[in-house]
Amino acid sequence: MSVVAGIDFGTLSVRVCLFDSQRGRCGGGSAEYPLHRRHEDPDYATQRHQDQMAALAQAMAAALNSAGIPGESVCALAVDTTGSSVVPVNSRLEPIADYYLWCDHRAWQEARQITEAGRSDHLEALNWCGGSYSSEWGFSKILHWLRNNPERISEFETAMENCDMVVATLCGIDNADEIPRSICAMGHKWMWNPDWGGFPSEQFLAKVDPLLGMVRGRLQGRFGTSEKIAGHLSPHWAAKLGLKPGIPIPVGALDAHWDAVGSGIRPGDVVNVIGTSTCIMAVTSGAKPIPGMSGVVPGSIHPKLTGIESGLAATGDAFKAIARRAQSTVTELSRGLESYRAGQTGMLRLTWDNGDRTVLGNPRLGAVSLGGTLTHSAQDELFAAIESTAFHTRIIFDRMREHGVPISRVINGGGIPRKNPVLNQVYANVLNTPVLVPDGDVTGLGSAIFAFLAAGSFQTVEEAQSALCPSYRIYDPEPSALGTYNQIYGFFRTLYFQLGEGEILPALRAIAETVK
Repeated sequence: MSVVAGIDFGTLSVRVCLFDSQRGRCGGGSAEYPLHRRHEDPDYATQRHQDQMAALAQAMAAALNSAGIPGESVCALAVDTTGSSVVPVNSRLEPIADYYLWCDHRAWQEARQITEAGRSDHLEALNWCGGSYSSEWGFSKILHWLRNNPERISEFETAMENCDMVVATLCGIDNADEIPRSICAMGHKWMWNPDWGGFPSEQFLAKVDPLLGMVRGRLQGRFGTSEKIAGHLSPHWAAKLGLKPGIPIPVGALDAHWDAVGSGIRPGDVVNVIGTSTCIMAVTSGAKPIPGMSGVVPGSIHPKLTGIESGLAATGDAFKAIARRAQSTVTELSRGLESYRAGQTGMLRLTWDNGDRTVLGNPRLGAVSLGGTLTHSAQDELFAAIESTAFHTRIIFDRMREHGVPISRVINGGGIPRKNPVLNQVYANVLNTPVLVPDGDVTGLGSAIFAFLAAGSFQTVEEAQSALCPSYRIYDPEPSALGTYNQIYGFFRTLYFQLGEGEILPALRAIAETVK
C-alpha cells in the first residue's frame, strides 16, 4: 500500500488528490487563484506563479486534512498544468513576468509569422503540428513578450512551460541546464522532436525574428517523458506542503493529456476532455503528421506511444458566455434541455468564441449563430451551442480517420460530461457512436498514476489504469436523431470551412480593434 499526490493546475484553481494504491482516492483539496483579464483586450490572459504556488500549499493542506493522513505518508507527487502557459525567467529561474496563459492569444501576429516562414521553408516541424503554428503556443508567446518588453531582455535567461516551472520549483532546481522539460509540452507546443535535433534550427527561428534565434539556444535542460524522474521534493517545499523531503517527482505534463490517462485511454480510443475548452486526444503506435492537428508527438500522453492532440478553443467558456448574456447560469439554462430533440431549435452555431484551435488553427475567428428568430431563448442558443461543439468534434474525428487513426471508443472526460448528460447524449447522436463517461472524478488521477510509477507502486501505465480507473456510464446513439444530425452536419461542415477560411470574421475583428 502506498499513497501519492496527484496535482492538477487548471485555469482557475489547483486540485490536489490523494490516492491509495489499493483503495483509490482517499482525499482531496483545492484552492483558487486569479486569472487576469482585460476588458479592452479579449486576447489578454495571465496568471502569477506566486499565486499558483500559494494556492498549492492551501490545497495540499486541505487534501491531507480530508484524508486524515500525515504528510509523511505521501511517497511521491506528480504535477500537470495548463499549456502552453509560458513564463520568462531569469538566471535563477525566477519569473520576471506573469504566465502567458494557454488562452492568451495576444501573439496571433507572431504565430502567423512563424507559420508563413515555416511554409515558405517547407519546415518539417510545422507539418507535425498540423501545418500552422498557434498563438496559444510557446514560441509565439515568448516572441510577443520579448518584442513588447525590450527593457527586460537583459534579465531574460529562458522561457518555461507552467508544468516545468512548477516541477523545477518543487525540486529546488535553479539552474537552466537542469530544467526538467516535458516532452509532452515541448513536443506539442514548441515543435520539439529529436528527429530534427530538438527544436527548429536557429537559422529558421532567426529568420522569423533574431529574438527567436536567441531563444533557441536558451531552451536547455533535460527533456523527458512522464515516467522519468525530474527530481525530488526540496526541504523548503516539503515544509511548505507538509510532506517529507526527498520524495520523487516525475517530469510534468499538460493537464488534459494526463486527464486522458486517468480516463483510461488506450490505442483505438479518442478522449474528449471537455471543460473550459476541449482537448481531443488519441494514442497510437505509429507516427505521421496529420494536417490541422495540434501535434503528433512520440512520447506524449503515454510515454511509450505517440500522442495526437486537437481540440476546441472554447466549450464551457462559450456556454458560460451565453448564460452570462442572459444573466443566468449554465446550470439554470440546462434545466429542461433533456426534452430537446435533435435540430428542434432551427439554429446552428459555430463556437469560435475563442477562435478555432483545430483544424483551421485561426484565433481570429469569432462565434457565428444562424437561424435565430425573435422567439428564440438563451436556452435554445445553449442547446444549439452544445450541438455545434459536437459537430466541430466530428470535423476533427473525420480528419483523424482520413489519416489512418482508428476510433473504436469515444470517452468524454473532464468536468462538464459528469454534470451534463444532455451533452453526452448529443455527442453520441452526432458522432453516431457510444460515448463513455467515467463514473468517478478522474481529475488528478492521471497525475497520481505517474506519481505511482515514480514511487514504484506500479510498473506500467496500463497496470495502474486497471487498478485505479473507474468504470463508465455509456450513452448509446438514438436512432431517431441520426438522420437529422447527419443532415445538419453537412450544413455545419460547409459553413465551417467556407466561413473559417474566409476573410470576413478576421476583418470584422480588425475593424473593432481600430475603433478601440
